[in-house]
Amino acid sequence: MSRMVHCVKLKREAEGLDRPPIKGELGQRIFEHVSKDGWQQWVAHSTMLINEYRLEAGTPEAMKVWLTELEKFFFGEGSDLPADYVPPDASDTKDDP
Repeated sequence: MSRMVHCVKLKREAEGLDRPPIKGELGQRIFEHVSKDGWQQWVAHSTMLINEYRLEAGTPEAMKVWLTELEKFFFGEGSDLPADYVPPDASDTKDDP
């Protein structure tokens, strides 16, 4: 039987993660309050952030931004989109008549 959590992102009961996704207190908090589907939403969002902000993975600066946005995404006011961000679907329709 799957472990169920009340996901803070989905606002409903859903299948929980198999283990904390990161080390430390924040990782444990995510494990206890975020579902697998909620985590997948973060993975997609964080990929966009890394690309848009051109973060160099593994650097202290990138990790600071990533962790700050991660906490905001699940437990704060939400992670903001970069000011000049254009979703992929929106850019495909820009040139349509």
